[in-house]
Amino acid sequence: MTQYPVSVLIANRGEIARRIIKTTSRLGVESVAIYHPVDADLPFVREADRAICIEDAKPLGTYLDGGRIIETAVAAGVTAIHPGYGFLAENAEFARAVIDAGLLWIGPSPEVIEVMGDKVTARHAVAAAGVPVSGGTDNGLSSVEDALVQAESIGFPVMLKAAAGGGGIGMVVAHDGEQLSKMFAGTQSMAERSFGSGKVFLEKYISSARHVEVQVLGLADGTVLTLGERDCSVQRRHQKVAEECPAPRLERAVRDQLSAAAIRAAGAVGYENAGTVEFLLDTVTGEFVFLEMNTRIQVEHPVTELTYEVDLIEQQLSVAATGGTTTELNTEPQGHSIEFRVCAEDPVRFFPAPGTIEQWQPPSGPGIRVDSGYEAGDVVTSNFDPLLAKLVVTAPNRPAVIALAQTALDAFEVTGVVTNLPFLRKLVRSEEFVSGQYDTTIVSTITSRELAAAKSGA
Repeated sequence: MTQYPVSVLIANRGEIARRIIKTTSRLGVESVAIYHPVDADLPFVREADRAICIEDAKPLGTYLDGGRIIETAVAAGVTAIHPGYGFLAENAEFARAVIDAGLLWIGPSPEVIEVMGDKVTARHAVAAAGVPVSGGTDNGLSSVEDALVQAESIGFPVMLKAAAGGGGIGMVVAHDGEQLSKMFAGTQSMAERSFGSGKVFLEKYISSARHVEVQVLGLADGTVLTLGERDCSVQRRHQKVAEECPAPRLERAVRDQLSAAAIRAAGAVGYENAGTVEFLLDTVTGEFVFLEMNTRIQVEHPVTELTYEVDLIEQQLSVAATGGTTTELNTEPQGHSIEFRVCAEDPVRFFPAPGTIEQWQPPSGPGIRVDSGYEAGDVVTSNFDPLLAKLVVTAPNRPAVIALAQTALDAFEVTGVVTNLPFLRKLVRSEEFVSGQYDTTIVSTITSRELAAAKSGA
């Protein structure tokens, strides 16, 4: 069996499509991009070996029409499909259709995606393997009355979540029964609109938590490798803004426990290929619980790549083609890395801000990596996620990384569109972030402090 597929159609766009092309180009694997006309001028289209336009009335339709994507792949004569992240990456029906078409699927099996794609069944699967889970409902909630009964049993505050959710969508916190009653129907409706399933459930809400995840790589022989953990606690509206590897201020014993739990979780479903097991770590008790498993490559995978000196896209291709890795991987971090998501959004309220990029001057130099989906002159539309680029900095230790990050963020110049760079510059200089003693409330803490200072100075 060849070490890599001969050719790969990338069922995605922007930054992650460009990232995959970088690896396929290095490996001599042919890359085939698909694109909607609104994306015709973006870098990923011209950098692919071949680019095929799939027109649709709506730009999203190009990247969500699994049938047309597979038809395009077959007609193009490719041997594999890489879904990237988002869109159809965690769609079990699409994965199954890819395999049924005789193509190589770069990801875990459809059966695994189905189990882990439903947060309720995922909780059952990992709990059976001895992975700690938070207090919560064992099944989907049938009614608001059911939710109120279950919430009283769990104890307020609780988090109401979409079972099929992702990206922080369909998550609300209820501190009492009145709040839960008001939120229930709206959350159900949002879950149905966003994910095609109105199934919701409850989990005990941890008021001071860190979001820590473990990178796993499952092999065909059942081995599950782990490549350290990432702290993803810097979030706005439950969506990540910055991530770092290794997680700061984490005792070795906890690191080892997280790794062991991730191995059990992945092993419980026979996981194969790259994936991420996510946990919530209670900053008060020091205990952690399973949050979810992402059955795909993560947006924040570069921090692991730099810290562990590995190309995760290459390993994805290798595992899909051969069942194993290309080389023996590092088991200990070789430094420290932090990623900052540069987005076209208001740096105060974090609302998307589309437009045309006039000036695009990312920083460069030793220890600086920029994975971007855009360049000067490109149009950022409102059709997609506002992510422009990922600035990733790496150095031998965390203080050196923070110093480099401050310099790199200051040097990143973008005009024509509003970006969150002003916020990221404040973040990397904040007492909370510099100390490493922060939780998922850090963004609201910083923005509240800024607003209070602005009011007092008015």
